[in-house]
Amino acid sequence: MSESVYRVTEVVGVSSDSWEQAARNAVETVSGTVRDLRVAEVVRQDVTITDGKVDEFRIRLDVSFKYDK
Repeated sequence: MSESVYRVTEVVGVSSDSWEQAARNAVETVSGTVRDLRVAEVVRQDVTITDGKVDEFRIRLDVSFKYDK
């Protein structure tokens, strides 16, 4: 069994379209600077409201990545 160490970091993705797109935005942005992403877990979903209508979808993710030895 291999021994590994992972870090978990919380990020927030935002989209005017959907929670799914907000999650994609977050993962794609993080993957631009962090190598070896492993898992993203949804921690919380919410929306911002403007004039009684949903303005933005926000999703909080815990993303994990593996440390290099």
